[in-house]
Amino acid sequence: MTPRTPVVVNISLMGPEWDHDTRVTFLGQRFRIVRRGTSGDVDAARGLVREWAPKAAAVAVTGVRDARVTGLYGGELRARERLMAEAGTTPVTDGAQLLEVLQEWAVRRVETEMPGYFTNARTVVLGGRHHDRTVRILREHTNNVQHADPLLRLGLPDRLHTNPVLGLAADAVGGATGLALRLVPDGVRTQAAAPGHLAAHALARKAARDCDVLVATYDELTGFGLEDLAGKTLITSETSPDRLADLGDRGVDLVVDVTPQPFDGVTVNAATLEALMTASVHRASTLTHDDLLDMIVSAGLEPRLLQPNGPRRKSRFAFVIHPLSQQYLRNVEPLRTISRIAPAPVMDLVEKAVAYSPPFTYSHVTGITSPTGAEAEGWLISVGGTPHEMMAHSPEFTYKRLLVAADTARKLGAQIMGLGAFTKVVGDAGVTVARQAPLPVTTGNSYSASGALWAAHEALRQLGLAEVDADGALRGNAMVVGATGAIGSVCARLLAVAEARLWLVSPESAKLLALKELIEREHPGAEVHIAATPDEALPDMDLIVTATSGAGKRVLDIMAVKPGCVITDVARPLDLSAEDVAKRPDVLVIESGEIELPGDVQMRDIGLPKNVAYACLAETVVLALEGRYETFTVGRNIEWEKVKEIYRLGLKHGMRLATISGVNGVHTPDDIARVRDLALAAGAQS
Repeated sequence: MTPRTPVVVNISLMGPEWDHDTRVTFLGQRFRIVRRGTSGDVDAARGLVREWAPKAAAVAVTGVRDARVTGLYGGELRARERLMAEAGTTPVTDGAQLLEVLQEWAVRRVETEMPGYFTNARTVVLGGRHHDRTVRILREHTNNVQHADPLLRLGLPDRLHTNPVLGLAADAVGGATGLALRLVPDGVRTQAAAPGHLAAHALARKAARDCDVLVATYDELTGFGLEDLAGKTLITSETSPDRLADLGDRGVDLVVDVTPQPFDGVTVNAATLEALMTASVHRASTLTHDDLLDMIVSAGLEPRLLQPNGPRRKSRFAFVIHPLSQQYLRNVEPLRTISRIAPAPVMDLVEKAVAYSPPFTYSHVTGITSPTGAEAEGWLISVGGTPHEMMAHSPEFTYKRLLVAADTARKLGAQIMGLGAFTKVVGDAGVTVARQAPLPVTTGNSYSASGALWAAHEALRQLGLAEVDADGALRGNAMVVGATGAIGSVCARLLAVAEARLWLVSPESAKLLALKELIEREHPGAEVHIAATPDEALPDMDLIVTATSGAGKRVLDIMAVKPGCVITDVARPLDLSAEDVAKRPDVLVIESGEIELPGDVQMRDIGLPKNVAYACLAETVVLALEGRYETFTVGRNIEWEKVKEIYRLGLKHGMRLATISGVNGVHTPDDIARVRDLALAAGAQS
C-alpha cells in the first residue's frame, strides 16, 4: 500500500482567492498543502480547523490581522488563539517563530548586499507589533521610524509591557489599539474605533508620502489606501507574481519579501512553511531553534530581494550653504526691499541678526541619476552667518548652528551631509562637527582641489598661451601660494602629476621642505622650487593657485603677473578681491571649477546654471551615489588618495567639468577670448 501523503493545511480569515490544493516536495519529502480562506468568517474557520485537523500533519492559522485591516473581519485579534485551540492535539502554528528569524534575516541581508541601504531611512510601519522584529533591526540603522498605530507612535505599548498585568492584557488583545479599545465599555468602543481608524489612516498616508521604507503586508497597504509608492522600499511578506507586478506599477523600487517561496506555481506564507517544518520532524512539540536553523539551511530558504522596475538605489544627502556677503542677503525677500531703503549700518545689523537665525531648508534637490542607475536626492540647508559674522564669533558659534543643521538633515532622512563655503574652514575644518553630528560629514575639499585644477587645466587649454603637450600636460611654470595648507598641498601634488615646473610658496618653512621632498619622491626628476613669498618668481608663472585661507589678506601683487596668466583662487574667503581682478583684464582669474551633475536636476537657484553644482557639493553627491555614507574629508589635511578616489568616482557617476567661474560669475567662451586678445596685445606669446 502506498503511504499516505502528509497534509499541511492553512486556514485563513482572508478570502478564498488564494486557495489551493497542491503537492510539493519539501526537505526531500512529498507533502500535500491545502489553503482555505473564509473572508473573515470566524465560525467557518473554526469548522475548517476541526474538519482538517484530524487528517493533517500540521495546521497553519493566518489572516486575522489582515482581515481586520481590509475590513473582512471586525473582531479581536485573539480569535487567532481560539482558532488554533480547535486543532486539538494536531500541531498548529501561526508562523510567528519562523517570522522572527526571517524578518531579521531579511533586513540584514539587504545591509549585507547593499551596505548602508537603511542608514537613516525614513521608515513608516503599518499595522501593529507583528512587525516588531523588523523594526528592532531597522533601528540599528535608523532612528527615523514612525508607526501608523497611534499608540505605537507614542511608545505606549512599551510602557504597557513594563507592567506585568497590562502586558498580559496587551498580549491577549494582540495590538496596541485593540488594548486601548478593550479598556472602555462596548458602546463607547464602537464609536471610538472609527475616528481612531481614520486618524491612523490619515497619519499613515501623510507619513508615507515622504518616507523611504514602508514595513507592511500587502493587505495593509491596500487597507491604508496607499497607491503612489514611487521610489519606496517595501518590507513585506508572501509576495506573489501578481502582487509584485502591482507593486512595480505603483513605483516600488525594492520589495524585500521576508517569506521564501520555494515552490513553483503557488505562493505560501511563513505559517505554512513553519507547519511543513513541524510536520517534517514527526512530533507534536514546537520546533526548537536548532530545528529551524537546520531546516532553513537544508531547504535552501532565504528572503527575497525583488526589484520590479529593475536595479535602482536612491541615496539621500544634505548640504549646508550660507550667504557669502551682505549682497547675498540683499537678494532675498524681504531683505531685498529693506536693503533698498536702509543705510549701511542697518544692513550691518541685519547681517548680525541673520547670523543668529536657525537653519532652514532652502531647497529640495531631485533628479540626480548616475549612468550606473544610482539615484540621489538631497536638501540644501542654509545657516545665516556670512563669513564676516562667522569670523567675528568663536568657532563654537558656528559649530552649534551646523549641529542643528545636521539634526535637520537627519530628520529629513539624509545619509551624509556636506559643508559648503566658509562652514568647512571654520575652527578645525569640520572635525568637531563630524564627531558630534548624527550623520557622516564631509567638507568636499577633496573634490574642490581636483575641480579647481580641472578648471585651471581647461582654462589654459582654451587660452592657448601656455606650453601644453599633446596629452594636455602643462610644460610651463606653475606656482601654489599657500602650498602647505590642506588644499594647497594637494594642488601641488596634482600639478606635479601634470609635469609642471613647480614653485611652492608658504611661510611654513619646515612644512615646505617636507612637501618638496614628498613630491620629488613621488615624481623623480620633478623640478620643484620653494619660497617664503611669491614675489621673485611671480612674473614667470603661467598658472598660479592661491590657497591660503588668509581671510581676504593680500597674498600676491596681481600687477606683477604676466599677461595671459591663469590664477585659480581656491581660498575661502577669496585671496583676490574683485577690485584686484578688475585691474588685470588680460589675466584669467578662476574662483572654482563647477561640476555638472548627471540627470535632470531640480534645485533652487544657487547662482549657477541648471545641473551645475560647486565641487564641494558634488563631492557629497558622489558619495551618496556611491553609497559611501562616511566622513570622507574633514580637517586641515586632505588625503592624497581620497582626492584621486573622489575624482575617479565622479567620472564613474557621470560628473563633468561644467563651468569655469570667476568673481563675476561664469566665464563664457567670449570672456576667455577677450582675455586672450588683451594678453596678446600686452605682449603674451601665443
